[in-house]
Amino acid sequence: MPHPEGYRKALRIMKMAAKFNLPIISIVDTPGAYPGAKAEERGQSEAIATNLFEAATLPVPIIVLILGEGGSGGALAIAVGDRILMCENSIYSVISPEGCASILWRDSTKNKEAAEALKLTAQDLKKFKIIDEIVPEPIGGAHMDIETTAQNIGMVVHKHLSELKKKPTDILIDERIKLFQRMGVYKN
Repeated sequence: MPHPEGYRKALRIMKMAAKFNLPIISIVDTPGAYPGAKAEERGQSEAIATNLFEAATLPVPIIVLILGEGGSGGALAIAVGDRILMCENSIYSVISPEGCASILWRDSTKNKEAAEALKLTAQDLKKFKIIDEIVPEPIGGAHMDIETTAQNIGMVVHKHLSELKKKPTDILIDERIKLFQRMGVYKN
């Protein structure tokens, strides 16, 4: 759960990569930003907003991999990219199932119902075109065979990076911005 300083450090590194024309690979595994009062006092929401704004216009390819959990704006702050990939058993959502259940039903034990309503699995998000590709995991999950998992991730990242490197910068940025604008659109 990153603190404001973590988001600022991530942005500094992303800007440095862009300065040297290096692609950015962002690996996300967080339930969200640290929720403490001290983090808010140090500008947690501002740090997240700045990352969203700045990452959208970085002039290099950005590939995001949701490795385990991508939760809330805290994950999105390090997950703005041209390609969003998810490991097969990962989740990615605007809120945790427990948080959603607490809001909708005032009962965090209804987290299973909330998880179903959130459609937070890789398969759901691929269907809704939120993510670009699902990275297969070994039987039992990524942690059961780290070498195979790393090979699967490497192949998928390499494929997308090869495609993205061919795009002119202005098109890359324009498509990235449009990708994230579409995520918030609801059509009946």
